[in-house]
Amino acid sequence: MKDLAIILGIRPDVIRASKILKLLKSQSDIEFDFIWSGQHYSENMKDTFFKQLNVPKPDFEFEINKGSDADIVSSTIENLFNHFNDHKYKAAVFLGDTNTVMGSIAAAQHNIPIVHIEGCMRSYDWRMPEEKYRTVIDHLSDRIYAYLENYKSQGLNEGISENIIKVTGNPIVDIINDNLKYFDSGQDYLSEDILNLSNEKFVLATCHRRENILDKKSFENIINLFNEIEDVNVIFPMGYKTQEILRKSNVNLSNNVKIIDPIGYLEFMYLLKNSEYVATDSGTVVEEACIIGIPSIQMRFSTERPEVYDVNASIKFDPTQDYNSPIEQVTKLIGTNWNNPFGDGNSSEIIVEDLKQLSKDDNFKKHKPSDYQFDTSNSFKG
Repeated sequence: MKDLAIILGIRPDVIRASKILKLLKSQSDIEFDFIWSGQHYSENMKDTFFKQLNVPKPDFEFEINKGSDADIVSSTIENLFNHFNDHKYKAAVFLGDTNTVMGSIAAAQHNIPIVHIEGCMRSYDWRMPEEKYRTVIDHLSDRIYAYLENYKSQGLNEGISENIIKVTGNPIVDIINDNLKYFDSGQDYLSEDILNLSNEKFVLATCHRRENILDKKSFENIINLFNEIEDVNVIFPMGYKTQEILRKSNVNLSNNVKIIDPIGYLEFMYLLKNSEYVATDSGTVVEEACIIGIPSIQMRFSTERPEVYDVNASIKFDPTQDYNSPIEQVTKLIGTNWNNPFGDGNSSEIIVEDLKQLSKDDNFKKHKPSDYQFDTSNSFKG
């Protein structure tokens, strides 16, 4: 029996967990398997990130059905359930709020303790599939790593036991601190086309959330926002689904909006660090921008990361409402300073140390049956 199964499935997972994986790999007293769910599968959505962040390659990679959410989730559960039939672990570790974390159901069916990194974040927007997924896994979990105290409070308000929630800070701070020197010069890894686009002032843009791209009004408002940005190029690494939606729509982007295919972590962070500001609906990008001092427009009806508003690093743009330009507000943030609210950069070490302690046999056996409605004798709970 190995100590841990680490299950990831999308490229932001690779970024956020990269140091955790490397720290675990360097430990002599903990054994784990790294499992890739298959949710992201093209090279520039997955393999590039493994290479650039020097992440150990997965020990197991699944092939899953790529249709609807139901196809991806059911295929992930089936693959993991079958894997757990043949491979035994003391605990299964998941990160985030994607289809992949629903594989925690397979761990629960095998009575394998579940660890959730990035627990208790809430947007309170039930339209978002992520909100459903993170709620489910948090209430299945035996150990939750919450990045901030207010996230922990949200979990406590839902009746999750304080005993299983540990506040760690956000590991994205660790990754940025460790790689900051690589974001200053893109000569070694940027294509000539992107280097040419970034030679002068520019704005960075991303858009991928289904509640934005599948809703006609929201999508048109976001396109109007990009088209309003004048006098500088807008560099837009556009996901393949967004490209498909744009082709089928009757809206057009201005000539200064430059569409490129998805790019690697170093390329993206170079562009982010050198941009005037970023307009995005990505939670991770908003965090990254806040940490490195780049203003952002957060194109969201709701967010699970309100800290960026609290420190005045971001401007809210709600695509569901009548168009109201945020451009003047965000330009006032250029060159201003704020405190990073996401942690000190030692989150990965905190998580790995806790996993090591929990992996010791005697700690797995400690639990209070009276705390739960059923007895989980092989549980982190305690």
